[in-house]
Amino acid sequence: MKKLFFILLLAICFYSCKSSKTVKKQKNEVVKKERTKPLYKSDNIIDYAKKFEGVRYKYGGTTKKGMDCSGLIYTAYKSEAISLPRTTKDLAITGNWIDLKDVKKGDLLFFATKKDSRKANHVGIVTSSQVGRVEFIHATTSNGVITSELSERYWYFAFVQARRVL
Repeated sequence: MKKLFFILLLAICFYSCKSSKTVKKQKNEVVKKERTKPLYKSDNIIDYAKKFEGVRYKYGGTTKKGMDCSGLIYTAYKSEAISLPRTTKDLAITGNWIDLKDVKKGDLLFFATKKDSRKANHVGIVTSSQVGRVEFIHATTSNGVITSELSERYWYFAFVQARRVL
């Protein structure tokens, strides 16, 4: 009886030690993964901009009460301590011009949405870029802050230029 009790006690002790080591190991792995995960400013900027999805359009707005397209860019970049001009006109000459096939997350896309004009009056931030598919977040007068694809007919024909500010 004593032998059985002793073996049972030993088994419980080993089992509980193994269990706690596994839990500890799993916790260390989680911490290790969090430490090695790269944090890019563009990801933080995009995540911040996405917090405004669904916010209505308001000319000159930079808050959850209302947002315009350049206000979204200004506010999102400001969240990472990057100072950019407040207007689309000034943003369109900031940073470096890049070819559309070279765009990546965080780059700015400019559009001419006025009839018979190729002058940029609208801007968005690239949220994802793959061959043949570019998504961007922007504030529209009709739907507020939304994510769109450059391949949509309206945006494809309105596209003017892409610029990199990071």
